[in-house]
Amino acid sequence: MTEKIRKQLIEWAAKYNDPLYFVEDPIAFPTRFAGLLAQGRACLQDVEVAAVFAAHFAWGRRAMIVRDCGRLLDEMDWKPYDYVMKGEWRGDDASIHRTVKWSEVAAICARLKALYEGLGSIESLSPAEFRTRVFGQKEDPKAPNKKINMMRRWMVRRDGKVDLGLWKDTDPRELLIPLDVHVYDEAAALGLTTRKQKDIDTVQEITDTFREIFPDDPCKGDFSLFGYGVSRQAEQGQNSQSST
Repeated sequence: MTEKIRKQLIEWAAKYNDPLYFVEDPIAFPTRFAGLLAQGRACLQDVEVAAVFAAHFAWGRRAMIVRDCGRLLDEMDWKPYDYVMKGEWRGDDASIHRTVKWSEVAAICARLKALYEGLGSIESLSPAEFRTRVFGQKEDPKAPNKKINMMRRWMVRRDGKVDLGLWKDTDPRELLIPLDVHVYDEAAALGLTTRKQKDIDTVQEITDTFREIFPDDPCKGDFSLFGYGVSRQAEQGQNSQSST
């Protein structure tokens, strides 16, 4: 990594680690409940359930994600933990978000209810346990687990800006970059990885690169990649205008 890229990544992280850029974003939902928690009007589990589903829905256009998270929370009467624990979940095969059906939401609620009957919080679950015990997916040691790592970033990072910092028993140094196709493309374009597979080894490689820049908080680099994406879109827009 060149010193120029290193400095640019630091600048992007500082600029885009700002709630201004995440108003229309799935993190807005656990953020709302975190605000209610601070007022004594919600519980930690409300934030956790909102984070689980906001992360699960986090694929596709942000406007669609936000719309469908809102639809889900309307169904929950904006009391997500109570909805989970009541055990009366909508479970039909209609779509709630893209290919996610209400029956899938109900299955996640059932697994969360079983977990909460034995745990006060789901913080203690490892990413592998989140994959199987919350989302009901098969074990896959090579999976990048994007939505799980994103949810953990939301709940653990504690600089008081975008992320919530409510999970106090998890060290931010343990977090991994949430990797999807777009994040991979941005990281590869910046030379942060040379691997072709979008798997956990690539996640670790990108995270380790950011650990060199932000040793106590490698997932701060997620905002660097967000910044690169925003900058590239702006540049492409300018190029498009200049060519017309």
